[in-house]
Amino acid sequence: MKIQFINCPTMTEILIFLLMVELFFCSVQGEMHFYDFVVRESNFTKLCETKSMLVVNDHFPGPEIRVHRGDKFFVNVQNQGSYGLTIHWHGIMQPRNPWSDGPEYITQCPIQPGTNFTYEVILSKEEGTVWWHAHSDWTRASVHGAIVILPAVGTTFPFPEPDEDEVIVIASWYKGDLQARVDEAMEYDENLPHSDAYTINGQPGDLCPCSKETTYRRKVDYGKTYLVRIVNANIDADIFFAIAQHNLTVVGLDGAYIKPIDTTYIVISPGQTMDVLLKANQVLGHYYMAGRHFSSENVEVVDFDHANLTAILEYNGNYTYPTSPVFPSTLPMYLDFVASLKFTHQIRSLAIPEYAINVPLDSDITSRMFITTSMNSLYCEDPSSSDCETKQIAASVNNISWVNPSTDILQSYYRNISGVYSTDFPDYPPSFYNFTEESYSIDRALTVQGRKVKVLDYNESVEIVFQGTNTPKGFNLVDPPEVTTFGVPKNGWLAIRFTANNPGVWFWHCHMDRHLTWGMEAAFVVKNGGTTETSIRQPPAYMPPCMVPLDSGIQNFHESIGKKMEYT
Repeated sequence: MKIQFINCPTMTEILIFLLMVELFFCSVQGEMHFYDFVVRESNFTKLCETKSMLVVNDHFPGPEIRVHRGDKFFVNVQNQGSYGLTIHWHGIMQPRNPWSDGPEYITQCPIQPGTNFTYEVILSKEEGTVWWHAHSDWTRASVHGAIVILPAVGTTFPFPEPDEDEVIVIASWYKGDLQARVDEAMEYDENLPHSDAYTINGQPGDLCPCSKETTYRRKVDYGKTYLVRIVNANIDADIFFAIAQHNLTVVGLDGAYIKPIDTTYIVISPGQTMDVLLKANQVLGHYYMAGRHFSSENVEVVDFDHANLTAILEYNGNYTYPTSPVFPSTLPMYLDFVASLKFTHQIRSLAIPEYAINVPLDSDITSRMFITTSMNSLYCEDPSSSDCETKQIAASVNNISWVNPSTDILQSYYRNISGVYSTDFPDYPPSFYNFTEESYSIDRALTVQGRKVKVLDYNESVEIVFQGTNTPKGFNLVDPPEVTTFGVPKNGWLAIRFTANNPGVWFWHCHMDRHLTWGMEAAFVVKNGGTTETSIRQPPAYMPPCMVPLDSGIQNFHESIGKKMEYT
């Protein structure tokens, strides 16, 4: 059981229900696979500049992992970089195995430079496309890649089998040294960096400076059907995506199948993955695959990346074509929240016997939480200080802004180490008011830092409502989407139900990294059940020690606050 969320994809109320389903089921033991990830700095030239960037195996994006449902894979991560990091296997449930989940200071401490750590990744019912990424500061901007989970051996897709598949990874590109830019923003309490471009499979595309010759191209044969596996690995942006003059059929989301959606565009949030069928049935030619940022903020807010990312779909054959490919006329504009809402409202689980879902009903719910996600400023420790004239930027859930400890939460829980975290995460915000109003009192804009976790008994049925003006009604209990990442609507709400049957410590957080950096996160502790099969597995023989924190302004700041918390 893992939850990740994203703040504010639309400006209007959206009625979406998510489901985290049971993790344990009977299956035939799958195959084992082994990978080596070498993390180090490599040079890349884009947007007319060459810079050094941390990547895996000298590639951006990193290597693809391709396995079958129910398999297990091991990844030996060798850190040849200059600071510690971790890797997270996004969208993989890891039954009873939080030790290899990866979020820094939640389930492990960083893999230090010059050392290695081997992750054991256990697949259960995931099928489709998910992904992996670094989970330390903003390193996931360049340390990430796709995980393709094919149907179990002897089975097939719940739709006509495509002729080929193709992975498309959408990412953010930053000029200069991103970590230095983040550190400087944190030191001076400034807004965190916006990307300078977006990329498709590592390339910004024709419309960006010095990029035309390196634009990513995908050749296709007329008459074939392609399964396009899209990963939105970028740091902060929901992305509209379309292919000129081609219809798309969305069949999967976050490693689970959905009822097919026929559409001319998609909107995909950071952290999400989508499986999309594309029929190559148009006139032979060149067509842009294009995307642009979807912004749900006030129309007066223009401080975001307006670059259009492009790649080219190129038909094989002998023909003449215009100098420039056709651009998709169906690609929504930056502020088109109606288009975002129209697409999102169509998402439903496939919900057939082979891919059944089990939604906790009202009578099953044993724990209810109401969560507000907010941008805030920190309370001043010393009101007499002149520093209090400028409040520090923060973000929070239920008015608690997370701060990392100096050791990880999982080890502390498993070994009963006191003083690292507290178990009093509030089920409700400290006060109720009109959460959608544009102005509010200063007290509501201020937050406090903490490391508060929510403890759940094994097999509890949980309901969480994120950021709403009242108790939502009209839940979809028949075929809600089964996902790990979804947007929390601005001025609206999002509801989640799940069964807490995966013992361990699990991180839940905003997947827009600026909000994560400022503290919009928390953790669940799910207690063991009454048997070995319902309890956390034994830890591996070696876990990275908690010695040297990540050398960044963010971590140094969190470390200093953490020490104050532990000794007060």
